[in-house]
Amino acid sequence: MPIVVDIDVMLAKRKMSVGELAERVGITPANLAVLKNGRAKAVRFTTLAALCDVLECQPGDLLRWEAGGVEAG
Repeated sequence: MPIVVDIDVMLAKRKMSVGELAERVGITPANLAVLKNGRAKAVRFTTLAALCDVLECQPGDLLRWEAGGVEAG
């Protein structure tokens, strides 16, 4: 998929665990793992906003477009 999720990068910069982020955002660790590993088909703006709030970042710090990605259909 041409959209790459960089949550791991922000977690490392903030020295925060996946479990702590999930708890503070209000989603399950399993759902956060799906998003973090690039398996999510969509993300709610409210979830993205909560991630940005907790990680003190912009959406572009978490999501980026990578040319040459292949869409599964």
